[in-house]
Amino acid sequence: MLAEGLYAALEPDCLTVITNTADDLVLLGLTISPDTDSVLYRLAGIFNEESHWGVAGDSFAALEMLKRYGEDTWFGLGDRDLATHVLRTWLLRGGRTLTNATAELARRLGIRARVLPMSDDAVRTKVMTPKGRLDLQEYFVRERHLPPVSRVEFEGLDTARLSPEAATALKEAERIVIGPSNPAISIEPILALAGEVIDSQRTIAVTPIVAGAALKGPTVEMLRGLGREATPVGVARGYRRYASTFVLDHRDAAEAPAIHELGYQVALLDTVMGGQEGRRRLAEEILLL
Repeated sequence: MLAEGLYAALEPDCLTVITNTADDLVLLGLTISPDTDSVLYRLAGIFNEESHWGVAGDSFAALEMLKRYGEDTWFGLGDRDLATHVLRTWLLRGGRTLTNATAELARRLGIRARVLPMSDDAVRTKVMTPKGRLDLQEYFVRERHLPPVSRVEFEGLDTARLSPEAATALKEAERIVIGPSNPAISIEPILALAGEVIDSQRTIAVTPIVAGAALKGPTVEMLRGLGREATPVGVARGYRRYASTFVLDHRDAAEAPAIHELGYQVALLDTVMGGQEGRRRLAEEILLL
């Protein structure tokens, strides 16, 4: 995750990460924020790099007990991960906003950067597949992101508001970086809320596609299923309103002229982040643009 590299490259309290809350869900009465939690765990140095999910070295005693009770346990919550959701839910029921609850979790994990949910209002991603209309986590976890996606919907997005904290952070930021995540489900919900306060002249977008493949997840397959161009040029076209610089992997240098014609400054870098050093290297190079 590029945020880890930025956290290492910057003074930690100079970094703000705005997370996508459209993939949040309520399960077993607990409010779960997968994107936010991944950022928290990564910045705290406890992320499970092997499973790309949850806390490293986690146990699953609670999950096994839920199975014994006959509950559906497709969403594999580890015990330490579960503790995060219990505390978040407790804070929310005590009157905290999602932003405040996240700040408290970050503080207790010793994270100096600000981790801000995009909104305190509920937004939920739904995807249309041959298996029906699925919650995003049902699609990713239960269905292992195998069914083709023909449409993406964001319930609640039309009435949700960008959080005041996120709005202030974007207005005051010296530099804004749109990370190399899936545009259709991870980035676009944030841009839909934050677009009016993002200064494109201060914003750099990083390609999520290198040599025809996604850096992570089913980005290419999903974009194609939605009838969109699954190339760096296609991604750049979608971000044109929000960014003035586009970071393209050097392996795709042939696409640079087309992206430049869209009005971008194009930076050719090695965007494939191999481990902590690779993430820091890319972050440092981006900060020099």
